[in-house]
Amino acid sequence: MPQRTAPSIPPAVAEWLQVTGHGKATDIEQLHGGAISSTTRITGSSGTSWVLKQSANAPADLYRREAEGLRRLAAAGALPIPKTQLCAEQYLLLEDRGSHAFTRDTWVQLGRGLARQHQVTSERFGYDTDNYIGRMVQRNPWTDDGHAFFAEHRLLSWLDAPACAQALGQKNRARLERLAHRLPDLIPRQPAALLHGDLWHANILPSHYGPPSLCDPAVHYGWPEAELSMLYGCGPVPEDFSAAYEELHPLEDGWRDRLPILHLRELLSVLAHFGDNDETLHRITEVLDVYT
Repeated sequence: MPQRTAPSIPPAVAEWLQVTGHGKATDIEQLHGGAISSTTRITGSSGTSWVLKQSANAPADLYRREAEGLRRLAAAGALPIPKTQLCAEQYLLLEDRGSHAFTRDTWVQLGRGLARQHQVTSERFGYDTDNYIGRMVQRNPWTDDGHAFFAEHRLLSWLDAPACAQALGQKNRARLERLAHRLPDLIPRQPAALLHGDLWHANILPSHYGPPSLCDPAVHYGWPEAELSMLYGCGPVPEDFSAAYEELHPLEDGWRDRLPILHLRELLSVLAHFGDNDETLHRITEVLDVYT
């Protein structure tokens, strides 16, 4: 069960509640999840609630980039996105989309919505700005070639992170570099599609009243299969999802077999953030054993 805590919110948020007619914060509920922010649900005396993300140690532009990503996904109109109410260096106040359980309908509507989102494309890979995956910068330079973009900015870039380099060692680093060079032989060409960029189960918010919402993005234009690799690599995904997705956005044969290669990006991110982890390193070396 969520832990109840004494109210503690930034003065600007308390002032916003008063100015907008919602009165005082009558309840603050600590929410689980998130390695970077402390996340709470705030309920005003009006009965309306919001989600507040806070961190005293966040990069100065982290929440601004997150809010920009949310607005970009909202503009696509594919899935509901929480509205930003306030954004500052140390906090982000969002519309509360609720906490609900995943159902079959959640997965069906997620599949359809994500397929529509992936139909929003760009001539190049990357994004207008760099942003964040976790607490680390995600580089998004505009790149013409998808294989070069994924190799340089989604795989090899993690080798600069000390914790990742130490966990991999020289042998696995060399193997990863060889795999990156082989990507044109392993991954078919795909359009540069609008990606959430950090799509695992905790960043999907099921609803009782319609399609699920998405939160905590690392938006960029990249391979649709790369998006799917994180979703499938971080927990079970029912067939209802893939059937609904492929009705609107068919994938090339063999896409499931390619997901472990693309999921290396997330596994390397885990090493970079948290250091040596036997399970994560084992999953990486399993892929390297097959393809190098």
